[in-house]
Amino acid sequence: MISASNITLRLGKKALFEEVNIKFTEGNCYGLIGANGAGKSTFLKILSGQLEPTNGDIILTPGQRLSFLQQDHFKYDEYSVLDTVIMGNRRLYDIMKEKDAIYMKEDFSDEDGIRASELEAEFADMDGWNAESDAATLLCGLGIPTEEHTTIMKDLPGSLKVKVLLAQALFGNPDILLLDEPTNHLDLDAIAWLEEFLINFENTVIVVSHDRYFLNKVCTNIADIDYGKIQLYAGNYDFWYESSQLLIRQMKEANKKKEEKIKELQEFISRFSANASKSKQATSRKRALEKIQLDEIRPSSRKYPYIDFRPARDIGNEVLLVENISKTIDGVKVLDNVSFILGHDDKVAFVGSNEFAKTVFFKIITGEMEPDEGTYKWGVTTTQSYFPKDSTKIFDTDLVIVDWLTQYSEIKDATYVRGFLGRMLFAGDDGVKKMRVLSGGERVRVLLSRMMIEASNVLILDEPTDHLDMESITALNNGLIKFPGVILFSSRDHQVVETTANRIIEFLPDGTVIDKITTYDEYLANDEMARKRSVYSMSKNEEEDN
Repeated sequence: MISASNITLRLGKKALFEEVNIKFTEGNCYGLIGANGAGKSTFLKILSGQLEPTNGDIILTPGQRLSFLQQDHFKYDEYSVLDTVIMGNRRLYDIMKEKDAIYMKEDFSDEDGIRASELEAEFADMDGWNAESDAATLLCGLGIPTEEHTTIMKDLPGSLKVKVLLAQALFGNPDILLLDEPTNHLDLDAIAWLEEFLINFENTVIVVSHDRYFLNKVCTNIADIDYGKIQLYAGNYDFWYESSQLLIRQMKEANKKKEEKIKELQEFISRFSANASKSKQATSRKRALEKIQLDEIRPSSRKYPYIDFRPARDIGNEVLLVENISKTIDGVKVLDNVSFILGHDDKVAFVGSNEFAKTVFFKIITGEMEPDEGTYKWGVTTTQSYFPKDSTKIFDTDLVIVDWLTQYSEIKDATYVRGFLGRMLFAGDDGVKKMRVLSGGERVRVLLSRMMIEASNVLILDEPTDHLDMESITALNNGLIKFPGVILFSSRDHQVVETTANRIIEFLPDGTVIDKITTYDEYLANDEMARKRSVYSMSKNEEEDN
């Protein structure tokens, strides 16, 4: 168990938390939610001891081990992948290294023998003999192949480093597990594996995530941060949302009844306070009036942008023809003979662990990259708007937001353009911020503003939910559902994929694709996908054996 007792944190004059009292108990998974800037990550740092509160105490059950997801992707660059994972239980790792150092001594003394015996006993108590196999199981579950387990961390791509650090946090069955955005940069297969892991995890989990589907799957409770307080709700994210909305409605209804009663009492007092025969009744009603207190209903600190993609023209029947596109990069076949035809009602989710293939494909069909072989052709009635995964070059400019966005507007009027920025929560002087100083979430909202102002009838989005808070993801999700045109997109947000797509194209590791007219959940339940993956995996293993 871990609990916060009267936790207050002040940053300058601002109180981020004010006398927070909350208890997290064994066997539950708590989703820590709140608006951007509410202090979710900060509160996890307080719980883990990385940050000292201004006042109050964190109480941890004696003898229990706490583990948290590391955010420094370079901290373990000199260690192997397997060692990095085992460091999730630092005491176990230290025992292993001390044992190894003793056994490597040429002049092995009696003292060394006694110390080795003590270490071996502690090692066995901690199930140390299974440490490497347990670490390997976690790594494989997250999609890191066995041949990478001995690789030095600095030689891994960033996407795999994220998975290794997650495996480190999960390693060794910690009593309390703190996870800050664990699904960030994970592919959908790895997220599904993590969901099952946490569902079966028997200790305490506290997780921050912007993935609503993930929170619904794994959480037994929701801890909602708003106005420096944390309110605990039983149930998952959807249950919290319904409960919180119901509570607000009940308070409003109760206040309405109280207001009606106040009006009734005030009218009686006004009419009869000067009447001698009614003076006692008027006095009694004055006392009753003083006792009535309206419930304070503070509006949530959450802010939802308004995302509405409205195409300037209808789309025809011919949308996109892709024929035999192939692309090899650095000797690796990224796309292999990809062909399909898009119809005017298609909303296509591109899924699968081969994320690089999705990005390369989007770059090809938007003209940013040439295929080695094959062709593509857009229909004459189509206009396309593209949200790239990497927008670094776009924001490498000294232009301010409103001037940059005006370039893409047919109406060259700053007030008109600021209207789109206002929808995306850029208020007042925000419009004159320089592009290069924007945060990750602000950059995404600027790019979505451009897509709205371009009014295209085809949207191409490569991981648009990265860096967005839950409110913005919800707004984007609703905007995509309502959009009457064609959508091609990739997203790690399960709910966005499930509620938006009516067609699934999966890029397999060999660069080929599976193409199905179906919803995402139905696709995941289809055995054919698993069989094809299995066939590919077996064929790769046979090649390696040969």
